[in-house]
Amino acid sequence: MMAKGTIYGINGPVVRVRGIKDFSMLEMVKVGKLGLIGEVIAINEDDTIIQVYESTSGITPGEPVIGTGNPMSVMLAPGIIGNIFDGIERPLKEIELLSGNEFISRGIETQPLDVNKRWQTEILVNKGDILTPGSIVATVQETPLILHKVMVPPNIKGEVTSVADSGEYTITQPILTVKDDKGQLYEISLMQRWPIRKPRPYTLRRPIEQLLLTGQRVIDTLFPIAKGGTAAVPGGFGTGKTMTQHQLAKWSDADLIVYIGCGERGNEMTQVLEEFSELIDPKTNRPLMDRTVLIANTSNMPVAAREASIYTGITIAEYYRDMGYHVAIMADSTSRWAEALREISGRLEEMPAEEGFPAYLPSRLSEFYERAGFVDTLSGKEGSVSIIGAVSPQGGDFSEPVTQNTKRFIRCFWALDRALAYARHYPAINWLDSYSEYQDELELWFEKNVGTSFLKYREKFVAILQEENKLMEIVKLIGSDVLPDSQRLEIEIARVIRVGYLQQNAFHAEDTFVPLAKQYRMMEVILHLYDVSKKLVSENIPLSRIRETGIFEDLIGIKYNIDNRNLQKFDEYITRIDAIYKDLIREYE
Repeated sequence: MMAKGTIYGINGPVVRVRGIKDFSMLEMVKVGKLGLIGEVIAINEDDTIIQVYESTSGITPGEPVIGTGNPMSVMLAPGIIGNIFDGIERPLKEIELLSGNEFISRGIETQPLDVNKRWQTEILVNKGDILTPGSIVATVQETPLILHKVMVPPNIKGEVTSVADSGEYTITQPILTVKDDKGQLYEISLMQRWPIRKPRPYTLRRPIEQLLLTGQRVIDTLFPIAKGGTAAVPGGFGTGKTMTQHQLAKWSDADLIVYIGCGERGNEMTQVLEEFSELIDPKTNRPLMDRTVLIANTSNMPVAAREASIYTGITIAEYYRDMGYHVAIMADSTSRWAEALREISGRLEEMPAEEGFPAYLPSRLSEFYERAGFVDTLSGKEGSVSIIGAVSPQGGDFSEPVTQNTKRFIRCFWALDRALAYARHYPAINWLDSYSEYQDELELWFEKNVGTSFLKYREKFVAILQEENKLMEIVKLIGSDVLPDSQRLEIEIARVIRVGYLQQNAFHAEDTFVPLAKQYRMMEVILHLYDVSKKLVSENIPLSRIRETGIFEDLIGIKYNIDNRNLQKFDEYITRIDAIYKDLIREYE
């Protein structure tokens, strides 16, 4: 029998129930006559506190609260990919049809996935087989890009006592029966449920040693992220957080993308949904939605659902990780999620910490980012979840609590710069404030897959950019004329690196995505020019004379002028640089 209580207090999304102690912690409940979805978040001696994931306007004391006996969970089955959900996995297209308009009506009961659609299923096991948690028992071609692998739930193991033939099944139809050691029978279908706040189990967390290729030079070269890694993209309004995440969703070599729009503006979220629906996956020439899940929770939706959306997204990502896929999560933005925590904490009258955020903000952030990782799954496959979270500090202040606490739990920090964004330098990642801690783990990967000198070139780039920053302080005070040519060369080469290498054009066919082989050759040519120019300057040949050859401007345009598949043309630039060296040496002999 389901527990039933009565509302006695309402404070925004927080509802208090008195007169019953039968609810359990994190239990999903139905609140009021409309049956609003809620979750138990505290149980006291006198009352039970529930956060409601829908608007509580019009709800009055005395209305019933009915328990479901189950924790807040998501439905995991074929049909997730290509769908658009709200923060608690309700399909927005289905809700629109039931509401009769574009706004979500309260109390709507709908299944997250289509339970009537029949999926062509290939059964992989036979009667008498011994199954363990995570064993793959069937496959479904969910989209042209994603083969859905039906797994034994993590809490079930035993012998197959009956099995259906391959054919078409709905997600709720049993396809086999398993009997455990105690004689208990379990029916397994294409669908399973999992609590959103509980990480899915795996066999082993593996060392992080594979690059998550993004095709964005400033990221792959200077601040790389590994598969199973964590990164934050902090930046003020208009600095390009969403655009950066779009590029990563489109071009990263993850098998699957989970995009969580958490508390963003409605018009911006609408643009995201429309763009993702129209984008073509460049690697397969198929719609990008064939390997994407969208979770939309705009700023005008109930604040409690915003808090849940992060967990819904990470649970879906872990489910596909368990099939052996590499999944990338784009969370935009964790600041809005933290603001939801702050609002709910205020309603609960908890003691506030810095800037009003709850004292448990760091632990909640760590719980989220710790669910990333590269693992051996229960079925013995490799899979990973990489988390890239946007952070929206008010006024672009990186010292505020969400940014500072996020930095404690991530290992890759891509700091967006307002001045770079306004100068149309994209991605607007500041190379002085950003960092990545994955270089050491990825050193062997770069040597094996790109070239032994890749990280050495990277270190030279970083040193040149840092030297330029020091010299520019002098230039701002007394001008560049006082600098010797050797130092002006540092500034000139840094300009080539900034404009010709770090700045990237998302609308140019050859520059929107750059393979690592081309990044390597671009660095090689720029540093070859640097070394040759240093020799010329040491021979008292004026830097202005080297500039007159036009080679600096030519290298800035190299990203457009050389096809991504025609890398031998870089040799022509090296030959030209050597020829310039010889000509100038002869000229000044």
